[in-house]
Amino acid sequence: MKTDSQPTELGPLLQFLLRLGQAYLACGEQTAVVELFLHRVATARGLRRARVVAFPTAIFISVHDGTKEHVTLAEGATQRVRLDQVAAVYTLGEEAQRGDVRPQMGLERLDEIHRMTPRFGALGVVIGHVILTVGLAIVLMPTLTNVATAALLGVVVGTLKAINRDQPILAAPLSVVAAGLVSTLVFLAVKYGLPVEPRYALVPPLVTFLPGAMLAFGLVELTFGDMISGSSRLSTGIVQLVLLAFGLTAGALLVGYRPDNLLDGSRELAVPLWKSATGVIVFGIGVYIHYSAPRKSLGWMLLVLLVAFAAQWIAGLFVGPEISGFFGMLAATPLGNLIQNRFRGPPSMVTFLPSFWLLVPGALGLASVKRLLTDSAGLDGLITVVFAFTAIALGTLVGESLYKWLTERFDWWQLQIGRVGSYFRRKKNR
Repeated sequence: MKTDSQPTELGPLLQFLLRLGQAYLACGEQTAVVELFLHRVATARGLRRARVVAFPTAIFISVHDGTKEHVTLAEGATQRVRLDQVAAVYTLGEEAQRGDVRPQMGLERLDEIHRMTPRFGALGVVIGHVILTVGLAIVLMPTLTNVATAALLGVVVGTLKAINRDQPILAAPLSVVAAGLVSTLVFLAVKYGLPVEPRYALVPPLVTFLPGAMLAFGLVELTFGDMISGSSRLSTGIVQLVLLAFGLTAGALLVGYRPDNLLDGSRELAVPLWKSATGVIVFGIGVYIHYSAPRKSLGWMLLVLLVAFAAQWIAGLFVGPEISGFFGMLAATPLGNLIQNRFRGPPSMVTFLPSFWLLVPGALGLASVKRLLTDSAGLDGLITVVFAFTAIALGTLVGESLYKWLTERFDWWQLQIGRVGSYFRRKKNR
């Protein structure tokens, strides 16, 4: 780690710490991890008595220059970021933690990250959304009608997102508008006798609005005792689900259906494993294009998605779908960390975030909120939501712990092998 003999000038450093913290929060990072990263950056610049407190909506930083204490604060994340921007933020953060980036240079790079345009343009946002919607439709129900419906609705929602991409303040209303429009189109098709399955048609085009990562990280933070951060993320995620359910209900009512009809016409369909795996690959390609993932990350993203899906599918043979999400994230989390730290691949946030949208608990959460709107299944729906996202959060927690344990054991064995090799080399030289 490089450090200056004297602490860096406080003004630029404090501004850099605040903006870097905002960028990490915009990536969806846990507040405890944000605090750790920013403390490392301050230490690398010669400040040994820095204190950081991060919330999803605010950051507080206190540093001591040897004479007096300086306290500053800023609001939390102010914009949503794409996967290419996520990778750029984590790359900058790693360099800053090593002391390789001066504050002024870091501020300039953050400006560049903010100005980054989607690699595939606005058309790529739409096309990518269509592809990921079709991929998820193949995973859920690979009939020709359902896939064609998914493609059409993917165009509609993808176009809305492309129009709204530079207006993050309208993100919440966008989810309601998108859900209402999708619901209206689906139930119009049902009303006029088209062979559309509402349950399988409604979920794929809206999957990127599901706050799976937000709810999971909220539960993780509550587990670690971060009550304010965990509660705020959890409540925000639940509100986002309720808004989606409201949009779906409004669309159905406009066509003349009651909330109970949101699950009408649904039937279970046994999907061959090879078709589901194909759908996962198509889904991953769509996410790569839609979220403008960094170059050379597609292969890693597909690997994590396939491993997560396989773990969930195998677990689903023995346990219920609510619990199977635990095993999916148990596999995806350490694999994402392994790719980042051992194979110098993209940040783990880039590779395993798409898994939150693919795994059943995300779609199951949406279906459960729809059931919450009925008089007969409200309690069951609530229990299902809590149970499913608790399972996925625990999978993330245990996956992180598993990765740390395996890494420590691997490093220990490497050290022992190195010592044995050194012993025999010394003995041979004698």
